[in-house]
Amino acid sequence: MIFTGSAHPGLAAEICAKLGEPLSPALLRRFANDCLQVQLQANCRERDVFIIQPLTPPVQEHLVELLLMLDAARGSSAARVTPVIPHYSYARSDKKEVPRVSIGARLIADLLVTAGANRVLTMAMHSPQVHGFFSVPVDHLHALAELAAHFRSPAPAEVTECGRSVPSSRTERAAGSAGERPAAPPVVVSPDLGYAKPAAAFARLLGLPVAAGAKQRFSDERVTITSIIGDIDDRHVIVIDDEIARGTTILELLDRLRDHRVRSVRIACTHGLFSDGALDRIAAAPEVTEIVCTNTVPLPQGLGNGKLRVLSVAPALAEAIRRIHLGESVSALFDHS
Repeated sequence: MIFTGSAHPGLAAEICAKLGEPLSPALLRRFANDCLQVQLQANCRERDVFIIQPLTPPVQEHLVELLLMLDAARGSSAARVTPVIPHYSYARSDKKEVPRVSIGARLIADLLVTAGANRVLTMAMHSPQVHGFFSVPVDHLHALAELAAHFRSPAPAEVTECGRSVPSSRTERAAGSAGERPAAPPVVVSPDLGYAKPAAAFARLLGLPVAAGAKQRFSDERVTITSIIGDIDDRHVIVIDDEIARGTTILELLDRLRDHRVRSVRIACTHGLFSDGALDRIAAAPEVTEIVCTNTVPLPQGLGNGKLRVLSVAPALAEAIRRIHLGESVSALFDHS
């Protein structure tokens, strides 16, 4: 049985359509004192229950919804309860960077298990080691295959790069005229060394070299990238990251890429939050030709840009849910050999 909270009902409906299963109804009510109540309006007794709810803004509101739904399913004698959390936003709070702060990723993991989670399905956590904070099994998916498939697919005949039109393909641009030296293949760039390993896996899927930025974060609004490790001079670049929120890191990276006279920049991420006008600021850079994200989180109301492409992770999540229900291997989803 599949339920959803109010965070991303569109994704839940798409997952159910892929599985050929109905989305079971749930009633969310708010009392006069602002407390929430959730009622699962279908019999869960001895059923395998999945609750789809990414932790998206307002995060605390959606978190409490999820906790109440987990508790309701457990109290309804469900055989097993699995929260499906496409975006586990608290994964960024994985350590103490300053004294006397809570490790939020571990605390939320404890709350989910206490509320009734028997296992967890999530995608592209900012810190992969966070799944070790859970005392129940965690299936940690990624969207690298979906993103790589997009960049391998044919592109329009022309794109605009820094004000000029050039021939294009997703992974390599041919020379514009006979006798011109062919351009070197694009380079996959990770904004920081912490994401270098997933970036390298993404580059292998595309058969491309990889580079990484040397980043230092001072606050949520201030980062510095002092250098880029790897050969990117006069190359087309594909920037890959797990999440774009304010876009501070990406904008800083674009400054460093300009220093290397890159020909064009395409940006890919799993979680496209694009808060505080980040999408427009990034898209305004003339060298940025495309921004690609997935639908792990809903786009903010009215957000749109001609450079933005949104890919669906519903097929991957649906297949993982099917395999969990049938007791099949989930890790086999990542065997691309």
